[in-house]
Amino acid sequence: MMELLAVVLVGLGTYASRSVFVLALANRRIPDAVLVALQYVAPAVLAALIVALLTDGETGQVAVGTPELAAFDLPDAVGIAGRRDVTTLPTHALYLLNSPFVVE
Repeated sequence: MMELLAVVLVGLGTYASRSVFVLALANRRIPDAVLVALQYVAPAVLAALIVALLTDGETGQVAVGTPELAAFDLPDAVGIAGRRDVTTLPTHALYLLNSPFVVE
């Protein structure tokens, strides 16, 4: 019974602390630069989660998925770049064309 009471109290405290910020900022206008930046948050978080799931955290190699992806290098999961450099090598195309996935 004490555990349930503790969970309910923590839940109410969390709700109260979040509602204070919502009520305090309800009548303020969000700057345009912040609104533009917020458009990129969801895609960036999704991309980071996908890269984290598909790669090994220590080596950056593909850990799961199709083995054909292992021939292609992946960008750093925590690095920010305005544009990705082109790194297509002849070995990438050769590996992909000779892979059983494409041959089938």
